[in-house]
Amino acid sequence: MRKYSIILILGLLVGLSACEDLNRFPQTEISPELFFNTEEDLSLYINGLLSLPDRGSYLNDQSTDNAATTGAVEMKTIMIGSASAENITTGWDWSRLRNINYFLNNFQKAAVSADVKNHYAGLAKYYRAEFYMGKVKRFSDVPWFSKPLNPGDEELYKTQDSRAMVVDSIMADLEFASNHIREKVPAGTPGKWAAKMLYAKIALYEGTYRKYHTELNLQSSANKFLEKAAAVAGEIRSSGKFSIYNTGKPAQDYSTLFNSQDLLGNTEVILTNVFDQAKNRSQNVNTVTFGEYEQSPARDLIQTYLMKDGSRFTDITGYQQLGFVKEFENRDPRLSQTMVYPGWIRQPETLPYIQKLNKNFTGYHQLKGYVNSNVETVINGVDFPVYRYAEALLIYAEALAELGTITQAHLDQTVNLLRKRAGLPDLNLVAANADPDAIQAQKFSNVSGTNTGVILEIRRERRVELAFENSRYDDLMRWKSGKLLTNIPEGMYFSGLGKYDLTGDGVEDIILIDKSASIPTEAQKLKNSLGVTLIYYKAGAFGEEVTVYMKNGHAGGTLVTETAVRKFEDPKYYYRPVPQQQILLNPNLKQVFGW
Repeated sequence: MRKYSIILILGLLVGLSACEDLNRFPQTEISPELFFNTEEDLSLYINGLLSLPDRGSYLNDQSTDNAATTGAVEMKTIMIGSASAENITTGWDWSRLRNINYFLNNFQKAAVSADVKNHYAGLAKYYRAEFYMGKVKRFSDVPWFSKPLNPGDEELYKTQDSRAMVVDSIMADLEFASNHIREKVPAGTPGKWAAKMLYAKIALYEGTYRKYHTELNLQSSANKFLEKAAAVAGEIRSSGKFSIYNTGKPAQDYSTLFNSQDLLGNTEVILTNVFDQAKNRSQNVNTVTFGEYEQSPARDLIQTYLMKDGSRFTDITGYQQLGFVKEFENRDPRLSQTMVYPGWIRQPETLPYIQKLNKNFTGYHQLKGYVNSNVETVINGVDFPVYRYAEALLIYAEALAELGTITQAHLDQTVNLLRKRAGLPDLNLVAANADPDAIQAQKFSNVSGTNTGVILEIRRERRVELAFENSRYDDLMRWKSGKLLTNIPEGMYFSGLGKYDLTGDGVEDIILIDKSASIPTEAQKLKNSLGVTLIYYKAGAFGEEVTVYMKNGHAGGTLVTETAVRKFEDPKYYYRPVPQQQILLNPNLKQVFGW
């Protein structure tokens, strides 16, 4: 009876208007007096609110400069189309908030100790903070509701509250949550350290957002959030509960975090989303992740990775004309644990995989998040690391760098632990600031001051360490670097028509022929020195009747994924409009920043 009742409570309809979402009261399903009585009741309700990021996160960099996509992702659609409040209509949904507030309005009725009540209230506030930060990221100013509303309540028709007020409320929720949620919780649910992790993430986001987004006129409060980010991430670090997963195998330790059947015992993972087909918890994102459908990694990301000796790949003379095999030589080992590399073998095959080329794709394939197995239970049973200690260290380092208080000791306690796992030399504070990377400096031209070099290197480290973990878009937004999204992702480089080795053994695997040529029959196709038939592709300029689009047509260049001109309106496109239908329902709602 209780399980059925909680399903009714949480089964509120999605897609109602904002007013209906907030005042829908489930009295007809269950009375609060009959349910919120025991810890079992509180636990049952809170478990119904559980919602964790999953392996779909490996697909979410399609909105960034990390990947090309053939999908209709919102950011790309906005930049190449005519966006308005009439056609950007998602995100203004409040049903989850109503469920959270309903709990917070009733949990005190339970006949349990204050500690028990506060634990579950802390979880509810954790979920509310997470919910509201998603709204702030999208709309900036939003109405703050701390209780479920009834039909006719004037609050239903109020205007938005200020970003400052809403974020202060979020921080208060997270302060409560991090102080009251238990450390020991059921596997796969947020505990004390997960709450602190979310606290640190949001504090860093807001601190850097306020620092770089002058349109908010909130720069004066930026350091307060950066200090909180450093303090909370510092608590996680000094707790001694977590460590970077490092068994001394730089070629595989990093990838273990993303292809493990059991992360619960991994000391780097703060919160795990557990998958196990035998327990009806399955997920398979192999098809989309790999890069044969919809998304493919961008060359700009590949070029961000350092060389194995710590030098910059982009300092190599002629790096822009290096082909696929050369790009992967002597690089940061994380590159070959994130992307398919020359010589990689795809199960159940026994020979090296040959990159598949296709129009609108970069030619690179994503390995991170891909499960290299043909066993269904293995593919479906890989856990997802929701929060990693590596990110806590990066938050700590970035906050201190932005505050201007970072030292070499701080780098050694954070970024350099990640580099050690990868077998890279340490990041040196003095050297980084003395010689900032010119390409990074051009991308992030709003970074200034004596710590410019180290801030740019920490940003590089975030992009590399957290690639395809759904952090890049938020990073670009908070750094006010939306202009980078106007660069159309490019693919691997070919010098022109001809034969190419893609497996790294020095033997040609494919041949690019002119658009006017005919692909011969199987019997007439050329073979390589190993007696293997070459794979044929017609190559030419974008839009021609070919399979491979090259920047300079048959003369070669990087693979072209699209040509539609992208435009990023600053500051407008850092935000989204309130859907016009909601403005009609509540005329007190206002659009911000040109929407």
